[in-house]
Amino acid sequence: MLPPLGFALLRQLSDGEVHSGEVLAATVGMSRARISQVLKAAESAGFALERVRGRGYRLLDPVRFLDRDSIAKALGAATTLAIEVADTIDSTSSALLRRSAREDIHRRLLAAECQTAGRGRRGRIWTSVAGGSIAFSLGWRFEQGAGHLAGLSLAVGVALARALEAEGFHGVALKWPNDLVYANRKLGGILIELSGDALGPSLAVIGVGLNVRLPASARRDISQAVTDLTSIARTREVDRNVLLAGIAAELTKLLERYAREGFAPFMAEWQRRHALHRKPVRVVLPDGSSARGEVVGVDADGALVLDDGRHRRRFVTGEVSLRRR
Repeated sequence: MLPPLGFALLRQLSDGEVHSGEVLAATVGMSRARISQVLKAAESAGFALERVRGRGYRLLDPVRFLDRDSIAKALGAATTLAIEVADTIDSTSSALLRRSAREDIHRRLLAAECQTAGRGRRGRIWTSVAGGSIAFSLGWRFEQGAGHLAGLSLAVGVALARALEAEGFHGVALKWPNDLVYANRKLGGILIELSGDALGPSLAVIGVGLNVRLPASARRDISQAVTDLTSIARTREVDRNVLLAGIAAELTKLLERYAREGFAPFMAEWQRRHALHRKPVRVVLPDGSSARGEVVGVDADGALVLDDGRHRRRFVTGEVSLRRR
């Protein structure tokens, strides 16, 4: 794991130019021996470095790190979000949840370069790559209770798909209940955690993870087929700061409307974007039993509706996983 001071060092190298060890040591407040140690850790974390004898160090593949000011500039002065960027954190969602006990996190967006304990659905680990992922969480307060928020993860998926499409990433689909996929490979995921009263108000912490550039070493650690935006873009660099700003803007608009109208305005669009719509699938339940049928769509509460040839069955978010048969 790259130490926090390692990011300060890598930010100095992010321009792709050669920097002497002496200058780096003076800039980030390390000894030259410590500089060497940290850069070895950076190489282990997947950063490609060149050591130029007698001159210093250079990043072979310069990284544009997440930067709070760059994100805010891309969002514009009209944004109502409070934005923070951390280099290393256990989990952006966990951090916001802890903070919610002592302060208001409504409209607060926390992004991180590296998560040491990123969380996915049903207790799974979410892998994020420093310089190669977008991982953030957003706090949002609703006057309504949990019943009103049953379709929230699906609606958030619509916002993400819209934002990616606006940046030129066409063909990104949604997979019930909380995945983004491209060509049947996972591109990103959504995790929403709720607290509050049953009848409201309630607080949602909306966690999002998106693969931007996954090295081969990271792909080997992931147990399912995955892809990233760099593979989709092919010929152009993905500016994570601009992309995150676009996602945040689209998400803000959607959440404001969701607070007024719920999931209903987004249901038809979600179904159009569903990767498995009208396809035969197998739904696996937590107890190990399963159901087979054709995906009919989702209902107004965001539940998956499956036609098994005799009946239409309804599956609720968080209780099942969906797999192609």
